[in-house]
Amino acid sequence: MQSLSDLPVWLIIVIALLALFDSVMKLIALWKAARNNHLAWFICLAIFNTIGILPIVYLVLNKQKALPKAD
Repeated sequence: MQSLSDLPVWLIIVIALLALFDSVMKLIALWKAARNNHLAWFICLAIFNTIGILPIVYLVLNKQKALPKAD
């Protein structure tokens, strides 16, 4: 079994970036699911780790158009 010090530096950086990306996307999607009262989406987003794929799907499917500003 390889230790962490035996892995190439670029691989460690890629894994760290993927973990950071997944965490940010998951937090954004969980926040929006909670605000929109989408309990099933919230539970699925909280349980499944999909490297950011499921949160992106949720965010794309549940986009809300910005309301025009009243001047």
